[in-house]
Amino acid sequence: MGVIEKENSERSRRANLQKIILQTVATAGVLGVALLAPNALRAIKQLGILPTKRQREYIRESRERLLRQGLLTYDDGSLRLTNKGEKMLDSFAAHNYQIHKPKRWDKKWRILIFDIPERRKSTREKIRRILSSIGFVRVQDSVWLYPYDCEDIVMLLKTDLRINKEMLYMIVDVLESDKIFRKHFSLEK
Repeated sequence: MGVIEKENSERSRRANLQKIILQTVATAGVLGVALLAPNALRAIKQLGILPTKRQREYIRESRERLLRQGLLTYDDGSLRLTNKGEKMLDSFAAHNYQIHKPKRWDKKWRILIFDIPERRKSTREKIRRILSSIGFVRVQDSVWLYPYDCEDIVMLLKTDLRINKEMLYMIVDVLESDKIFRKHFSLEK
């Protein structure tokens, strides 16, 4: 393995470890200072990231790095995700949402409309970040547009974020003034 490949592999391992730590803190809500939840260690072992003798050292270093970056914070002797950490975790989650783009556009627009109550504002913001990172275009704050079949992603979003009636998926044949959207997505007339 070349030098560049080794560096890339190490960077990838570090990112995976950070993701596991952030997900564990988010899932547990509060995690003890030791940061040694059995599920996190099992996930780390399955990824083949760490030799068993150095697990605590790598976890400690990653934890300290996440604290320095402002992604985690101590609260009464426990670790908690910061807003910045939640956004980072959202970006990791967004990468898990993949949409297959067919060779040809079927000339139908997919429109996603959601109405999330104010008390769930963080969920609303999370949806917007995910849709934007996937490639949807914002038509209005809660109206988003995409040219390809994305029903599976919408169902996954509804399940992951525990929203159902609050989100509506539509397939539209004709969209008034769609020239700017076709240009944005590089679509033929």
